[in-house]
Amino acid sequence: MKVLLVSKACLVGVYQRKLEEIAAHTDVDLTVAVPARWKDERGVIHLERAHTDGYELVVETLLFNGNYHLHFYPKLAQRIHQLQPDIVHVDEEPYNFATWHAMRLAKHVGARTLFFSWQNIARQYPWPFKHMERAVLAGVDAAICGNQDAATVWRQKGYKGPTAVIPQFGVDPVLFPLREPAPDSTQRFVVGYIGRLVYEKGVDLLLEAFARLPEHTQLEIIGSGPQQRNLERQINDLGLFKRVRFTPWLPSHAMPARLQALDVLVLPSRSLARWKEQFGRVLIEAMASGVPVVGSTCGEIPNVIDTAGIVFPEGDAAALATILTELFASPENLKNLAERGRTRILEHFTQARIATETVAVYRRMMQIAPMV
Repeated sequence: MKVLLVSKACLVGVYQRKLEEIAAHTDVDLTVAVPARWKDERGVIHLERAHTDGYELVVETLLFNGNYHLHFYPKLAQRIHQLQPDIVHVDEEPYNFATWHAMRLAKHVGARTLFFSWQNIARQYPWPFKHMERAVLAGVDAAICGNQDAATVWRQKGYKGPTAVIPQFGVDPVLFPLREPAPDSTQRFVVGYIGRLVYEKGVDLLLEAFARLPEHTQLEIIGSGPQQRNLERQINDLGLFKRVRFTPWLPSHAMPARLQALDVLVLPSRSLARWKEQFGRVLIEAMASGVPVVGSTCGEIPNVIDTAGIVFPEGDAAALATILTELFASPENLKNLAERGRTRILEHFTQARIATETVAVYRRMMQIAPMV
């Protein structure tokens, strides 16, 4: 079967390992269309050609770059006409113009269509997005949701087609090797945060908790975003400027080595009226690396961590501080969490497993008549 996957997310190098794993299935002829770059609150993310064996990675012109709802690929019609795919897999939410546009183009060549969704809150959108959402839900042949809440949302909104719950990407345990324990037990205890610097990610809460830890502990914040200046002011107000280091957003190939330098990773997200954590990919990268993880109760985080890490009530800085203090004092607990995290990744979240589950969706789609 010939599959065209349209995905701005796949311009990130480490994510492309899933594509290689999909292409390793001999019944899949895979082409992946990505933009040359994507803009968001982290800045500009450029295409990384890191893992491209077995499939074709092509660059498509993108209009309205950085506009999550309105961006689309104006020359996609030519690509679809040239390829004549059996399946067009649009790695976007059903209310985005890019999804509606690609689905309409796919129907012109009789291709089956598939969207991906993280949306775990039943949000209502104004026209024309409401119209596009309804058209996609009525006309698409299948859906993949990154979490169970997203699957529930689309059922509530009227989608009646086949649905699979599969994370968008897994993690390659070879690219994210198990962290070697530090030979010196007196080394500094390094807490890490990796992600966007936005209010909902709760980095201010992490700083409040970290201020209660012993003075020879360190915090590394890797990422960028509009909250950085506010966080820098908070660091100064708390007297933490000697213990906290900011690192700008790193290319994906540099992340495994950076994770190796952490003793624990924290994802302290907080729920908002229009957002809650949809997965928390950094959690599975850390667990694959043998870095113990601590996450809040926000959204999908507890389901990702399960019993392989520690979960605290979102918004509770005191509880987070207690957890970190106890981990600092217990190398044996850190070791146990590291082992449980790695085991959970190997059992549930490898790129190979995610790819196999995705290909199973493709195969089921080929057994049903496409929607018209």
